[in-house]
Amino acid sequence: MRVVAISDTHGLHDYVKVPDGDLLIHAGDCTGHGTLAEIRAFNHWLGKLPHKHKVIIAGNHDFDFQVRPELARAAITNAIYLQDQQTIIEGYCVYGSPWQPEFHNWAFNVPRGPSIRKIWQQIPEEVDILVTHGPPHNILDLNSDWDKVNQRQGVNCGCEELGLHIWNNISPLAHVFGHIHEGYGERFMEGVGIRFVNASICTRSMQPTNPPIVFDL
Repeated sequence: MRVVAISDTHGLHDYVKVPDGDLLIHAGDCTGHGTLAEIRAFNHWLGKLPHKHKVIIAGNHDFDFQVRPELARAAITNAIYLQDQQTIIEGYCVYGSPWQPEFHNWAFNVPRGPSIRKIWQQIPEEVDILVTHGPPHNILDLNSDWDKVNQRQGVNCGCEELGLHIWNNISPLAHVFGHIHEGYGERFMEGVGIRFVNASICTRSMQPTNPPIVFDL
């Protein structure tokens, strides 16, 4: 199965050239301001894409999926929306979750530690493709802020609890995320057999110039 991964389009999806594949995944932040109008525009764009299967989750910018969930979910008619849920695509278990460690006053924020650990404990052990908005700690999660603690450029923003849950409890074939724009890229860890994909389309300066990431399962 050919997977096409994108994330963090922030309402600029019309500028993205999306290659064909069997499954399109959008790992959150489809909007800039989280409005219903933006969600409907995104859904219209999804409807023009040729992929047989499309799966999306929300991200920290996608406020209406949290504050007006029924309306936001109803606006998505051209993809499967997952929020702490799973679906089976051509025999593969795909699980999606929008939450990320707390940062300012964004949507789907959860404090680090036990609160977010409970969310990750819902991920089924048999998951093949894990889709979260944010990355696990220390994997494609380095932003360009100044780290005051370690006195260096760049802060690892990923979730420690998510990383621990992946290492200790599940073994997906692929983990697709975004959120940290500077972390764009992919990393395959042969020791555990997991492909990590930060599919952020927008750069730190919000330019939609990173190409979608394509991989086969």
